[in-house]
Amino acid sequence: MEGDVMDKLEDMASVYEFDPITGNIPATKVEITVSCRNLLDKDTFSKSDPCETEVIDNTLNPDFVRKYILNYFFEEKQNLRFDLYDVDSKSPDLSKHDFLGQVFCTLGEIVGSPASRLEKPLGGIAGKKCGTIILSAEELGNCRDSATMQFCANKLDKKDFFGKSDPFMVFYRSNEDGTFTICHKTEVVKNTLNPVWQSFTIPVRALCNGDFDRTIKVEVYDWDRDGSHDFIGEFTTSYRELARGQSQFNVYEVTLLSFSVESECTFLDYIKGGTLSYQVVIHLAFTPSLGNPSQSTSLHYMNPYQMNAYAMALKAVGEIIQDYDSDKMFPALGFGAKLPPDGRVSHEFPLNGNMENPYCNGIEGILEAYHQSLKTVQLYGPTNFAPVVNHVARYAAAVQDGSQYFVLLIITDGVISDMAQTKEAIVNGAKLPMSIIIVGVGQAEFDAMVELDGDDIRISSRGKLAERDIVQFVPFRDYMDRTGNHVLSMARLAKDVLAEIPDQFISYMKSRGIKPNPSPPPYTPPGHTHHTQI
Repeated sequence: MEGDVMDKLEDMASVYEFDPITGNIPATKVEITVSCRNLLDKDTFSKSDPCETEVIDNTLNPDFVRKYILNYFFEEKQNLRFDLYDVDSKSPDLSKHDFLGQVFCTLGEIVGSPASRLEKPLGGIAGKKCGTIILSAEELGNCRDSATMQFCANKLDKKDFFGKSDPFMVFYRSNEDGTFTICHKTEVVKNTLNPVWQSFTIPVRALCNGDFDRTIKVEVYDWDRDGSHDFIGEFTTSYRELARGQSQFNVYEVTLLSFSVESECTFLDYIKGGTLSYQVVIHLAFTPSLGNPSQSTSLHYMNPYQMNAYAMALKAVGEIIQDYDSDKMFPALGFGAKLPPDGRVSHEFPLNGNMENPYCNGIEGILEAYHQSLKTVQLYGPTNFAPVVNHVARYAAAVQDGSQYFVLLIITDGVISDMAQTKEAIVNGAKLPMSIIIVGVGQAEFDAMVELDGDDIRISSRGKLAERDIVQFVPFRDYMDRTGNHVLSMARLAKDVLAEIPDQFISYMKSRGIKPNPSPPPYTPPGHTHHTQI
């Protein structure tokens, strides 16, 4: 008898190469392997024949050979669904075959599991145990290479009336649709027609998204203070051409001086080796500027029909980071409120009211504790960030061996009463395994938050520059689309908020020379033979 247990994968998130709007390229690609154990026996006279574009005869414990390659984005919730069928005929129509069960999960859940191996019960048939599915993720090798190169130029075209130019180079990778996305800009070399630019390092996937023959376009400009840079010339090349080493590009004698490639440890290496245990600490500001929670104008307003901005921001970001937190228990604290019974002001009170154990179970647990706390505390102020940052820094300082990394999520209306102390706390925190995410809600001016973010000007305190950028700020209002569609907006919010975390994490590990633990040995299924039919 011939058959098939079809495992149909639907990636309800993004199995696209990159997003043409933002020019996003995947952090990396992963390969998913599927196995099942103890499947339901649907055949009366023999075992089920699981299929997944290959036929596995007569077994209830199939290990599928076909692998799925998916783009992986840390900052997105990538929903997956696996459907299993027992296929007893050649019909392509799935409704003609026996359904064996299904499972929903996210790509982050697979990657974030110990050794990136997730075991889940199959469901979908009422009252039946459908067995389990085992999903393993493996990063593709060519995603971890970084290229280092250096260029110089000779006798560039004079663009300035008085002689010398101030040249810089801009690199673009080409997209599938023929458009170009900027991927690197060199520094400006002042007052010369024979510049030697500093060498720079760029991930190979950012340069060509893994396609070695794809066009790379390079433009050379003469820098102008007012931003109207003069175009000097351009040339095209490819990764393959660059990798051959020293070469001359005939447009204005631009020369590649050196080129080298090295394989880097990636974010996934650390997760897989179990080095990484994300500790997510959540802080919410309870300041009077937010208004009375019982009035609809308040940012904390408890609308029975719709989540307020605080709750939405929490859910959007939390749903993604919880995949990387092994026990899904989060300490959730509030600041800037008067507490019962005596009305003292606190800058660190547990949302669930339990001083001994401020941990909430998952994002739902946090939302519940948040709603409860609004009924008991009085919004008061001031909005002091430093105690919150120092609180997490104390924990981070105790584990600097790379075994834990702390993410502090602060949701605030942007008013800040202790800017100098907060800057100092962040400069100190930059030396520790921690990152800070600030989501600003409401209509206030967020200048102080933008300054803390440090993307344009690295934050400093008492003349000391932060060792690395650890703060990411986003204003919530930018993510409300005009139709009031929050679902789309929340996915975009989470994406922008979390995009910098893997790089911040890697920069800490690299600066401390911490290598990932070797990954536990891959799972090998117990030996059994199966016939494969294409």
